[in-house]
Amino acid sequence: MDLNIPANIIKNGGIVIFPTETVYGIGTNAFNEASIEKLYNLKKRPREKPLSLLVSDMDMINKIAKDITDVEYKLIETYFPGPVTIILKKSDIVPDIVTAGQDTVGVRMSRNPIAQKLVELSGVPIAAPSANISGKPSGTNLNTILNDFKVDFVIDGGESELGIASTIVKVVDGIPKILRQGTQKIEL
Repeated sequence: MDLNIPANIIKNGGIVIFPTETVYGIGTNAFNEASIEKLYNLKKRPREKPLSLLVSDMDMINKIAKDITDVEYKLIETYFPGPVTIILKKSDIVPDIVTAGQDTVGVRMSRNPIAQKLVELSGVPIAAPSANISGKPSGTNLNTILNDFKVDFVIDGGESELGIASTIVKVVDGIPKILRQGTQKIEL
């Protein structure tokens, strides 16, 4: 599957629906504030709910996050790529609209090969919430998603492997705290 076309769409501020191992994501260039605004509008997502970012490698993490602690590095090393989102201190390069004005950002590295390659080819972190209208169940196949959205490109990856959103973890005072339990159990 040639992912260069959807990767360029994302890089240039377009919106793409794509599979991850958890649920389908709907994503765009995390650095493009106009496309982030469009993404919030499409999902009917409250602006006070931050967006998590999909990354392809440690270099991208180091670009969007700062002051990463040893415990956070250990979580990254242990659970990336996989169905885990780690809340990190954001760097100034991440627009405030992505984080709802907070000083942290959710970071995830999907193990789905399509999602991995899409982020890598786009060359930017992808703001990628689940592909559902806010408040509705997360989409696990395109049949449940396509009626809700008009986007620039759709990648069909079949049924989601896990069907449950990622586990969200934040390190507080050196201890990982689960903010949302997904399929992945967190142990250190």
